[in-house]
Amino acid sequence: MARKRKNGEGTIRQRAYGRWEGRYVVGYDDRGYPKTKNVLAKTKRECAEKLQKLKEELGGIKSDKVKPDMRFADWLEYWYENHSKPKLRITTQANYENCIRLHIAPEIGHIPLNKLTQNDLQQFYARLKKNGRKKLTEKYGEGLSDRMVRMCHAICRSALEKATRDGLIRTNPTIGCKLPPKRAREMQVLDRDELQRFLIQAQAEGYYELFLLDLATGLRRGELMALQWDDLDFKTGVLNVDKQVYEVHGELQFSKPKTKNSIRKIVLPPAVVEVLREYQKRVHSRWMFPSPVKEDSPLTPGAVRARLQLILEHAQCKQVRFHDLRHTFATLALQNGMDVKTLSAMLGHVSAATTLDIYTHITDDMQRTAAANIDRGIGKAAPQEDASEPEQGMTPAEQEKLRMTDFQPYLGKKRKSGTGYIGQKGQNLWEGRYSPMWIDGKKHARNVYAHTREECEEKLKVLIVEMKEELADLKEQKAKIMLPQQTTERKKDEKKTNKVKKSK
Repeated sequence: MARKRKNGEGTIRQRAYGRWEGRYVVGYDDRGYPKTKNVLAKTKRECAEKLQKLKEELGGIKSDKVKPDMRFADWLEYWYENHSKPKLRITTQANYENCIRLHIAPEIGHIPLNKLTQNDLQQFYARLKKNGRKKLTEKYGEGLSDRMVRMCHAICRSALEKATRDGLIRTNPTIGCKLPPKRAREMQVLDRDELQRFLIQAQAEGYYELFLLDLATGLRRGELMALQWDDLDFKTGVLNVDKQVYEVHGELQFSKPKTKNSIRKIVLPPAVVEVLREYQKRVHSRWMFPSPVKEDSPLTPGAVRARLQLILEHAQCKQVRFHDLRHTFATLALQNGMDVKTLSAMLGHVSAATTLDIYTHITDDMQRTAAANIDRGIGKAAPQEDASEPEQGMTPAEQEKLRMTDFQPYLGKKRKSGTGYIGQKGQNLWEGRYSPMWIDGKKHARNVYAHTREECEEKLKVLIVEMKEELADLKEQKAKIMLPQQTTERKKDEKKTNKVKKSK
């Protein structure tokens, strides 16, 4: 097998007619797409030599060219390639590179390193927040999110901190900059009724085993998608978690979990093991949850996230993130008496302190319950009756009936032909799509986005009218082009027919 070239080495390939081509990425355009230069040669060795010469001519900043008055963009490139990139995971590298080439370098990269001020940075962050988004502005608006602004700041801060330590600048200008507030994402969990409806709907859509296993273990999305049947011992019920999958530029990448504690063994409940045993009989793949469209590949994390939102919508549940299923598992585990140390090990946290920090509100309730129990044990206090508890005073049969749900799964509703498709992509984002057959014999899809379904329906109607008019114009133009050709061919056929008649 040929050796895979490292990032930054360029690529070498043999063209169809025999010559060798070397390509090297020299920069990126405003939309983040790479710009390349190439060299050609008769042999692979000659091509490699030419490519190395091109790299030396266009290569990055060398250490002997590092100086205080160099452009900030040049310092960023030098710092990232030599001091930051080697320590980062692939997904983090992609995030850093996007921030640098799409936002930081175009906006403030021209400023000399020793002239960059706190005011320059502060105005830069303000522009990002107002109209910094380069792509998908129709979907998400013109301004970047608070998280992205903070990430750009973090990159600038680290790069300038290194410049300060190396004596290129006296102080780090990022110190004291005002940033958008850091808001922790609100944790949401599914309650008992929502869980019932969710699992019933997941079963109707063919994803029951996947989401049941996640709700029984609290696995991260990448860990769940990377599971293979060899990771589960059906005799002992032990599930081995030692890898994860993630997407980088549309390609699946596999790696070990980020921390040592994330490599763990989880004992599954017997009922879950039996469900998976029956499920395995229907799966003809080494992957526990294989892709339905790509051979020998697991489901992609993005596809599972999109499916989760659809199931939640159909089950009439609140929209939650995939990670909130992990929170749901942890909440139920604590409420049902699991100790924090055991839960921390199952979740793969570095320590129990991490688990306590995340689930403080739950453990506080547990402490109050424990204090009340101690009070009753020591002071013989009578337990307080909760008049709001709906199950008090009911017979066991009535309580069981209350726990059940009469929810019927949503089995789909087909839209009329020619009206397009509408689906929910996020909590406040709807997508409409129309895919008519074009004059080239292929379906051409176009999308619209809106914050409500009603608004999306209106936009989709306008899109359909526009595409139908455009298609009609194209067909008319094609007919005008084809008409003279058809006339010419008809005349030729008539001449042939006349010749045959005369010969007879």
